[in-house]
Amino acid sequence: MQIGIDVGATKIESVVLDENGNESNRERTVCPKDYKKIIKTIKEISDKLEKELKRELPIGVCHPGIHSPQTGLVKNAPNCLWLEKKPFQKDLRKILGKEVFCENDANSFALSEAIDGSGKHYKIVYGIILGSGAGGGLVIDKKIVTGPNGVAGEWGHNQITHLIAKKENFQSTNLREGEIESFISGLSLAKKFNKQYKKNLKTNEIFELYRKHDLDAENLIDNFKVNLAMSLANIINILDPDCFVFGGGVSNEIDFLSEVETIVRKFVTGREYEGVFLKPKYGDASGVRGAARLGRKSIY
Repeated sequence: MQIGIDVGATKIESVVLDENGNESNRERTVCPKDYKKIIKTIKEISDKLEKELKRELPIGVCHPGIHSPQTGLVKNAPNCLWLEKKPFQKDLRKILGKEVFCENDANSFALSEAIDGSGKHYKIVYGIILGSGAGGGLVIDKKIVTGPNGVAGEWGHNQITHLIAKKENFQSTNLREGEIESFISGLSLAKKFNKQYKKNLKTNEIFELYRKHDLDAENLIDNFKVNLAMSLANIINILDPDCFVFGGGVSNEIDFLSEVETIVRKFVTGREYEGVFLKPKYGDASGVRGAARLGRKSIY
């Protein structure tokens, strides 16, 4: 058995997972926007679970951003700035007095779905997270691939293609604004819709209008489909995954994956693609389930 903890921008979720993937003791609490309080909360969760289960348990924690292999500090966590440049894993190991395995939340999501989720029958599983941002995780043969800099899978921070730039009349010289994330994430879609149509709506509200055949929403989402397809084609041309598993709030709104898959074929080398696009078996719970898998022998 192992404790899994998912630290997000607004919540901390925990679960105990046994060797067969069965869950128990799932709980969720508000995530403090303070680094020391987060450490304290995780300690309290661990102590409570070990007391209830009458045994010491290993623990895995997933979170936004990554631990820099060079410094040991968290980086690339814009939605949880209170973790940025902090020795999160080191401090957790110190306060808990035992080994703690920390990992990026998208990697944990992909790991969960590759082990016993939608991607369990596939060799190369690419987890796509479309929410307020755009992240990803790469798992090959049930093992997370992080790379020497810890950034493997971070497709959302790639620069947009020439075709997207031309289609969107992109003019900015700000490199961050030229990232894929700035064109397909939930925040970017809401921002673009407001700028083009003077309608200040949340992303889920835009998708709701799209399903009602609102012309403005249809135009925005049709462009989104093409931008997403071109971005995924870049991944395929490099890694050629057996499957993509889509998670996150924006992915939850998508009911046209087969259409995106068809568009993808226009942009991949050879115009052929035999991989599959899948929804996650465990939905938003995959992150915390993946965290509970960390530290087991077959993970890295």
